[in-house]
Amino acid sequence: MSTTRELSYPHLGCEEHVIYAGARRLEYRILISHPSGEAPPEGYPVIYALDGHAVFHTLAESARLQTRKPHGYDPVVVVGIGYPSGEPFDMKRRCYDFTMPAEEEQLPKRPDGSQWPESGGADSFLDTLQKEIMPLVSGLFPVDTRRQALFGHSLGGLFVLHALFNRPELVTHYAAGSPSVWWNDYALYSELEQFAAAYPAMNLQRKLMITIGAEELEHMVEDAAKLPGLLAPLAEHGLQTSLNEFAGESHVSVLPAALSRLLRFALEKE
Repeated sequence: MSTTRELSYPHLGCEEHVIYAGARRLEYRILISHPSGEAPPEGYPVIYALDGHAVFHTLAESARLQTRKPHGYDPVVVVGIGYPSGEPFDMKRRCYDFTMPAEEEQLPKRPDGSQWPESGGADSFLDTLQKEIMPLVSGLFPVDTRRQALFGHSLGGLFVLHALFNRPELVTHYAAGSPSVWWNDYALYSELEQFAAAYPAMNLQRKLMITIGAEELEHMVEDAAKLPGLLAPLAEHGLQTSLNEFAGESHVSVLPAALSRLLRFALEKE
C-alpha cells in the first residue's frame, strides 16, 4: 500500500510515495520527478538514486536543465529512495539496507566510538527495489528497460557494486560513488571474483561508472582506482567500466560532480 503527495517543488513535477515494503514492511519515501517531455517510443530512461533526501533535488533539477530541447538528453524519470526521517543520510536505515552481513570485529571503529547500527540487509533491499519500487515506477510511466541506472554513494556505492555482482539483470547502468569497498574486510572482492567467472556466459551489455573525490581518504581513492583493473577482462564480454576522479573534492563535496556525470552516463546514447 502506498500514499502519494506532491512535493514542495511543483515546477519540477515532483511527488512522494510512502510505501511499506520488504519482509519487515519498512517505511520508504519514494521521491519521483516527472520527465519534462513526452516519452520516446521505447519509454523513459529511469535513474534510481539511493539516499534520496541527500541527492534527489539536485539530480532532478540537473535533469530538468540537461533534458531541455532541442539539444538536451531524452526526458528521464528520476527516483530518489529515502526514509521517513528525511535526513540526508539516515545512518541506521542505510547501514542495514546497503550492506552485506558483517561481524563487528571486521569493521573499523566509528569516529564517535559508537557501535555500528544493524547491518546485512542488502539482499532484502535488493528484493524491495526489484519487486516493489521498480514496479511502482513502471506502473506510473512507460519505462525503457534498456536504460535504467542505479546510483549510490559511500555505503550506497558498496550496494551498487553488490547489486551488479549479484543481480546484473536488475538495471543496465551501475554508478558507484565513493564505494565503501572496505566493508567487512573487503569481502566484496569474493563477490567480484564469482561475478567475473560467471559474467562471460550471461550475454549482457552492462556499464559501470565509479566516481571518487581526489581528496577522500587515501584508501578510498586507492580502492576505487583498483576496481577498473580487476574488471578489465570483462570488457570483451560486454561490461564497460569507467573511473572518474574529481580533483579537489572530498567525500561529501564530490556529490554534485558525481551527479552531473551520472546524467551523462545514464542518458548518453552510443
